[in-house]
Amino acid sequence: MRHKISCVLITKNEAKNIARCLESVKWMDEIVVVDSESTDRTLEICKEFDCKIDRHEWMGFGKTKAYAVSLAENDWIFSIDGDEAMTPELRKTIENLLQSDERKAGYYIKRRTYYLDRLIRFSGWNRDYPLRFFNRTFGTFNEKEVHESVRINEQKEHIEEFLLHYSYPNISSHLQKIDRYSTLGAQQLYDKGKSVSFFSAILRGKMRFIKMYFLQCGILDGPEGFILALISAFGVTMKYLKLWKMTS
Repeated sequence: MRHKISCVLITKNEAKNIARCLESVKWMDEIVVVDSESTDRTLEICKEFDCKIDRHEWMGFGKTKAYAVSLAENDWIFSIDGDEAMTPELRKTIENLLQSDERKAGYYIKRRTYYLDRLIRFSGWNRDYPLRFFNRTFGTFNEKEVHESVRINEQKEHIEEFLLHYSYPNISSHLQKIDRYSTLGAQQLYDKGKSVSFFSAILRGKMRFIKMYFLQCGILDGPEGFILALISAFGVTMKYLKLWKMTS
């Protein structure tokens, strides 16, 4: 007997990516989309794929994704982002698991990411295994504003077939997201009572560059690896500088 599965995703102005994403998951029993004020063709495209659409105000990444999970009709959930796509090999693995009687409560899925249209093989991104396939009776997303994740205390397993992530197509898109994420990250730290000095904020950024570019072999990712490490380091610096301003 094959268990049913719901695909859930949150969107905001994903018209450039969403068709590729939905095409890869249209075989699932339902697709639940929670949209936060898209002004492009995102919802029009979602309707073409017969998605179950709910327009809802933004609550932060964790809460919004948890809300999407709550709208699903089935307990087995596959969470995907609008700029991601499932490979045929990953689909086959998940279909087999849905027919098996020996499933775990959740599965970490290997993700391969493209940055500036280049596949990133190092830079720390080669060890990216987000938990995206799970049974919601054992857990769901936490409530973090940013860097959300699924919390499940039961047994979990890794899937080596790929989930493809088509991240920032240009430098401007990365910088725009850095500004948003650094603000959310700083607020999250502030709410936890964290503080940082000016010089520590600068040092943290430098250490991120050294880690990504040298220790995690970003140098082997070519010019894109250098740009990725540089902007990522800038993002860390901005997050902690914003925290410094909040507490100074």
